[in-house]
Amino acid sequence: MPVEQKDFVPGLAGIPAAESAISFIDGQAGVLEYRGHRIEVLAEKSNYEEVVWLLLYGRLPKRDELDAFRSRLAEQRKLSPKMIEIIRALPRDGHPMDALQVSLAAAGMSRPRFDVVKDDAARDEALVHAVAVTGTLIAAFERFRRGLDYVEPDPSLTTAENFLYMLDGEAPNAQSAHILDVALILHADHTMNASTFAARVVASTEADPYTVCSSAVGSWDPRSRRPSGRAQIASSWGVVAWPRSPNCWCGTGRSEWGTRST
Repeated sequence: MPVEQKDFVPGLAGIPAAESAISFIDGQAGVLEYRGHRIEVLAEKSNYEEVVWLLLYGRLPKRDELDAFRSRLAEQRKLSPKMIEIIRALPRDGHPMDALQVSLAAAGMSRPRFDVVKDDAARDEALVHAVAVTGTLIAAFERFRRGLDYVEPDPSLTTAENFLYMLDGEAPNAQSAHILDVALILHADHTMNASTFAARVVASTEADPYTVCSSAVGSWDPRSRRPSGRAQIASSWGVVAWPRSPNCWCGTGRSEWGTRST
């Protein structure tokens, strides 16, 4: 029986790789949605923590849920003395993307091993920790390479406020914090880009969330091409592979080129 010849499509150009109920993008029409919510509405009316919850759990949180989630993030932002020394030891002339890739992997080494497929609670804890600690890792590296000391996160501040505070050592003004908060919302998920694809491949091997996020960061090699706006955001903050990874373990569809599931 003859074997059907499959067409070769370099780079999967124009071929949907997966379906998603998480995000949808139509560049020609200028549409970006997270879980069915238009990005312009989220940017105007939401905040980064609320959007992370939306991406991770599929709906907007209630007030008490959002407050509890913010508390979880605040508890997870601080670095251990060992992690601080690891980041301090990185080459000061290295790129922040490389530092983030290394430090995310190192952060996972300090956490208990677990079954990423069966242990929902441990997987969720690791994902929240990765979300919380990424900004701290980047800020710490930036401080060290400028010859400055590590600034511990302030549990009373938001994600955007904390990042600016940990960079500069002083509370940011409201306008700066708002601009960063909106930027993080706008760059939180762009469907099946390079980092998402890399994360999905690694997650399919049942790797832990830190390894998955580290691989996503590694896909944005600053030496290989001129950085996009997304990569430039990532350079100062961290590729937001965080909300991009969970559903790889949960068994649901993740992202796509032009294909949306409901």
